[in-house]
Amino acid sequence: MLNWLKSILGAPKPAGPPETMRRFHPSDATLSKDSITVTEDRWVVDAKENQTIRLFEIRDPNVEQCLVTYRVTMKTEGLAGRAFLEMWCRLPGSGEFFSKGLHQAITGTTEWASFEIPFYLKKGQRPDLIKLNLVIEGRGKVSMKDVELLKTPLES
Repeated sequence: MLNWLKSILGAPKPAGPPETMRRFHPSDATLSKDSITVTEDRWVVDAKENQTIRLFEIRDPNVEQCLVTYRVTMKTEGLAGRAFLEMWCRLPGSGEFFSKGLHQAITGTTEWASFEIPFYLKKGQRPDLIKLNLVIEGRGKVSMKDVELLKTPLES
């Protein structure tokens, strides 16, 4: 009985190693143009107010029954407030659904650290668009590099 309950409520189990779907580089143009600049090997957002920075969109990613992971290396400088990752998946006929990294919000002045958020897709769930954002609630600088999207196949 306990194993059955765990199988129903627990997270799906990986059926293989993560694979890189897409890796973004500072030479890739971001969707948002205001408040974001490219400096050396990173993007830098100098936020003066609350905002959502639209980084990238992946159209027709050809994924299903997998864990999609949005991963970024970030650091902050004088961030009064917090910043976190946000990923949206649009499922045709069902709408848009999100994953937010509220439990990994970053604030103040920090060194480089890796942050990631997951999105579980069941069999039959095939997004036609994935949006990658950075949400800033407050003011200060957020630097980002090593932006990538991964997929890990899941057991059926």
